[in-house]
Amino acid sequence: MSSERRVHEHLVETRTGAVATLRIDRESALGALSRPMVEALGGYLTALRSDEDVRVLVLTGTGRGFIAGADINEYSGVTRTAFDDYQKLSRGVFDQLAQLPQPTIAAVNGYALGGGFEIALCCDFLVASTAARFGLPEISLGLLPGGGGTVRLARQVGVRLTKELVLTGRRLKPDEAHRLGLLTALTEPDDLLARAGELAATIAAQAPLAVQEGKRLVDDGVETGLAVALTREQQVLSWLSTTDDAREGIAAFLEKRAAVFHGR
Repeated sequence: MSSERRVHEHLVETRTGAVATLRIDRESALGALSRPMVEALGGYLTALRSDEDVRVLVLTGTGRGFIAGADINEYSGVTRTAFDDYQKLSRGVFDQLAQLPQPTIAAVNGYALGGGFEIALCCDFLVASTAARFGLPEISLGLLPGGGGTVRLARQVGVRLTKELVLTGRRLKPDEAHRLGLLTALTEPDDLLARAGELAATIAAQAPLAVQEGKRLVDDGVETGLAVALTREQQVLSWLSTTDDAREGIAAFLEKRAAVFHGR
C-alpha cells in the first residue's frame, strides 16, 4: 500500500512500505528550486532523520526536469547579504541530505543542473534515465557552484573532468556519466522509478542498523586515515554483533528462512 501527501506546493511524498519517494513537482520551471522550496526541503529532511518508519529515501522530479538548478529570478537585484544568506541555506540543506542516516537514491528523470546536480551528488546512489542531463552551468552567469559541486564532483569523477564541466558549463549525458562510474544504473525513462524502487526495496529489507552504519563507515572512511578507518570498522562490527538484528540474521541463515529485521 502507498500513501501520498503534499509536503509543500512543489514537493510530494509517496510512501510504500519503508521507502519514501519525494518528488519535485514544479514541471513548469523544470523543478527549479525557489527559496521556499529549499526551506521546505530542509524541514522535511529534519523530520525524516528521526523517522524510523523510513529506511530509504528516493528523490525524483517531474516531466523533463529533475531539478534544473536554482530559480534565477530570485538572484536578480538582490544584495550580497541576501545572496549569501540563500547560498548558506542551500548549503545547509544539501549537507542535511548528504548526512541523512537513511540511504538516499537520486532517480534523475531529466535536467539535473546547478543545484540539481549538486543535490544528486549528495545522494548515496544515482539512477538516471536516458533523458537525464547533468551540468554545472553557473559559469555562464559569471558565477560558480556554491552547493558542493566543485568538491563532491571532483571526489566522485576526478579533478580534470570536474574542471572541464565547471569552467565550460558543458552538459554531461547519462551514457558518459555511466561510463565514468557516476551512475548506479542507467535506464529507459519508463523504467526509472521501477529500477530506483527495486534498489530501495532491496536496501530497506536489510538490517537498518547495519545499513546506516555501513553508509557512515564508507563516508567517514574516505575522509580519514586508513588505520583509523579500519579500527572504526571493527568497532562498529563488534557493536552490531550484540544487536537483535544480528542474532535474527544469523538465526535466519541457519534456519534457511528470510530474516525479519526491526532495527534493534
